[in-house]
Amino acid sequence: MLWSVHRNSIDKALFSPLAQQSPAGFLFLRQEFGGNVELAFGKMGGLIPAVIQDYRTGDVLMLGFMNETALTETQRTGEVVFFSRSRNKLWKKGESSGHVLKVRELRIDCDADAILARVDAVGPGVCHEGYRSCFFRVLDERGEARVTERQTFSPERVYGSEGKR
Repeated sequence: MLWSVHRNSIDKALFSPLAQQSPAGFLFLRQEFGGNVELAFGKMGGLIPAVIQDYRTGDVLMLGFMNETALTETQRTGEVVFFSRSRNKLWKKGESSGHVLKVRELRIDCDADAILARVDAVGPGVCHEGYRSCFFRVLDERGEARVTERQTFSPERVYGSEGKR
């Protein structure tokens, strides 16, 4: 399946940081290549990783997987939909918690085999363990994980008995 990738080069030329710093009368244009890109769903058995990033802060919130249908639903609804490998079905982030991910921008990597979804996260966190981000632990040089963040919500209150899977 082909997905259209496009950018507004004129806006970037006029309003980018480089353009704003340049003397009056100079216009900097950056050549960009766009068009249709075929995403490589076949590399991983029909799935591609989707990195979820907070649009405002740049923090990585979570990692999920999408198949073509999940990507189509994400684009159609404007909210992130994954393919759950453990449940073998589509899964809309926030369907039980209400902590949805509103898509601001979708990007693809150079090999067209991964997606970066830049989102506005609705709710106190995205992690089913009660944290703002699923990346709440640091792995030290000995290979031991240490929690470095505070919980932002109670998973038991949000998910009930399935809170800590």
